[in-house]
Amino acid sequence: MERRLFIRDFRLQVSIGIHDFEKEGPQTVVVNVDLLLEPDGKAHNDHIANVLNYDTVHGSIAKLAASRHFNLQETLVDAILDFCLAQPGVIEARVSTEKPDVYKDCRVGYEAVRRR
Repeated sequence: MERRLFIRDFRLQVSIGIHDFEKEGPQTVVVNVDLLLEPDGKAHNDHIANVLNYDTVHGSIAKLAASRHFNLQETLVDAILDFCLAQPGVIEARVSTEKPDVYKDCRVGYEAVRRR
């Protein structure tokens, strides 16, 4: 059995970018996270303590994104990947970020996948 925990279209205000105008204030960044979890054979017994709580993932990503200025989306993605792969039971993480307001005709972003 394959199990995944995901967070999709998480909109955050992040201090990010290399241009002077981007350093003046936060901008919208959309984060997507997909975590491949170890198979457990339903050993969770309906107890939150036995699973990866998406509240923990959500809150930690928000805290990380607010922690400092990021020059690059790549750096933010790497930091989120580090956090996700440090969680018990996560064997692979796919993280993407998008900056939806850079261009009027498209969204731009970065995605990386890392396995433990």
